[in-house]
Amino acid sequence: MTKALLCCALAGVLSVSAARADDFPSRYVTLVVPLATGGSTDTVARIVAEGMRPFLGQTVVVENTPGAGGATGVIRVARSTPDGYTVQIGQWGTNVAAGVVHNLPIDLLKDLEPVGLIATQPSLIVGRKDLPPNNLKELTDWLKANPGKVSVGTSGVGSPSHVFGAFFQNTIGAKFEFIPYRSAGESQKDLIGGQVDMIIDTPATSGQNVKNGLIKAYVLAGKDRSPVLPDIPTVDEAGLPGMYFYFWHALWVPKGTPKPVIAKLNDALVKAVNDPVTHDRLAKAGQEFFPASMMSPDGLAKFQREETEKWWPVIKAQGIKVQ
Repeated sequence: MTKALLCCALAGVLSVSAARADDFPSRYVTLVVPLATGGSTDTVARIVAEGMRPFLGQTVVVENTPGAGGATGVIRVARSTPDGYTVQIGQWGTNVAAGVVHNLPIDLLKDLEPVGLIATQPSLIVGRKDLPPNNLKELTDWLKANPGKVSVGTSGVGSPSHVFGAFFQNTIGAKFEFIPYRSAGESQKDLIGGQVDMIIDTPATSGQNVKNGLIKAYVLAGKDRSPVLPDIPTVDEAGLPGMYFYFWHALWVPKGTPKPVIAKLNDALVKAVNDPVTHDRLAKAGQEFFPASMMSPDGLAKFQREETEKWWPVIKAQGIKVQ
């Protein structure tokens, strides 16, 4: 092929790509949730999908694709057509920890393009309502006195609840029996039913059950108290200073998605999060918000790298790995 023909061909490809980006979206967008229904990620996904719709001018369809601790859905999106019509919502477990916990056939930092951060919330340590301890000091003493006898429900091996649970266990010198569940919703049901002693959760999923007296909350792993559960102390207040663990959410698309398409998705996401109705729904679900400077694709890319560099060594040190 001559240089002139090659230039013409390249120009044609670029013009088609530009036209497709200009038309985006011309049909519905699929938002893949790589986890089961009933957890925080599913809740946030449905709020965000509804919030983005008026700003995209198209419906955003939520599709749960659970499996392998979230890896199934993440891989599916990474291998989908990079046109912006398949978007993944993910969090610390699916898009940071999974890279070291699972033997993934993809690179989470290279095979997915960041769209933007959504919101975050601290983890919450909760127990069944008849658990003997009534505060964190009593809880840590009780846990250390019962090594290997306390069951702790998680959302799967390498999930945020599992890693933070192991981090908490090692920090206080206790030994838990971790019970993996398909979702936070399932572990919540068993906690209420008394089939499991404790779970590591979030205010979004556990808040109402705590208020209704169905379960008992001990401590919030964040810097500030949650507006959902204002009476629950933070780790700093309760005697474990600095033991923070945040459960954040963000959006990604496949590598190679046109930059103008990513920009449109980010614009719709930012407008949705800042829209009073969506903002209020997220806040009532226990979500806290990132500063505007972190909401861009570059902001998410930087944040994801930092989280990966911070937590991969911790996960490896605790020997958490899917066999």
